[in-house]
Amino acid sequence: MTVKGVLFDFSGTLFRVEPAASWLAAALERTGVRMDEAEAAGAALRLEEAGALPGGRSPRSVPPHLAGVWAGRDKSAEQHRAAYTGLAREVPLPRAEIYDALYERHKEPAAWRPYADAAGVLGELRQHGLRTAVVSNIGWDLRPVFREHGFDAWVDTYALSFEHGVQKPDARLFLAACQALGLDPAEVLMVGDDRRADGGAAALGCAVHLVDHLPVEERPAGLRPVLGLLD
Repeated sequence: MTVKGVLFDFSGTLFRVEPAASWLAAALERTGVRMDEAEAAGAALRLEEAGALPGGRSPRSVPPHLAGVWAGRDKSAEQHRAAYTGLAREVPLPRAEIYDALYERHKEPAAWRPYADAAGVLGELRQHGLRTAVVSNIGWDLRPVFREHGFDAWVDTYALSFEHGVQKPDARLFLAACQALGLDPAEVLMVGDDRRADGGAAALGCAVHLVDHLPVEERPAGLRPVLGLLD
């Protein structure tokens, strides 16, 4: 197969969200709420275990009253917010406005760190003339994250689930990206960290390469093997 284009997942593939402790700290600062160190650490851990941080750990269990919105959380901005603020509200916090502050914080470019080799890999793909797209299950516009970190120049198009009303592994989202790149799916490689969601590209005829969803410090060169798959 001659690869002419590469689709990348966002969270856990090119970028990683900040830890729950700094996520909560930013929301507390924004709302002017003070919690002592031990109390904040406990709350951050409970939020993480609840799966309330988008891009973080999956929920240990989804409360029955959130099951429906959780299943379709990436199909619209409204469902995404409802799902994640709903999970956050399962954890008692001092003031109600903290829950909205948490949600807003995770959308900020400062809440995301690129993996160490992401810029280099994207740059080399561009030098080799390959077209690239970001295909993400998400409920908000991540383009500002790419612009702020200087990645936008290496991305030709974005296929975001909330803009199309479908979420991976639905093949329609991958097809939208391929069509925007002007490429046949058989000419495209999908790179992601979720076997089920990102693996859905295989049904369309794309090759799939999986990386480990690890903290940035623990995966310094996880994307480099992609370059060896291009011949």
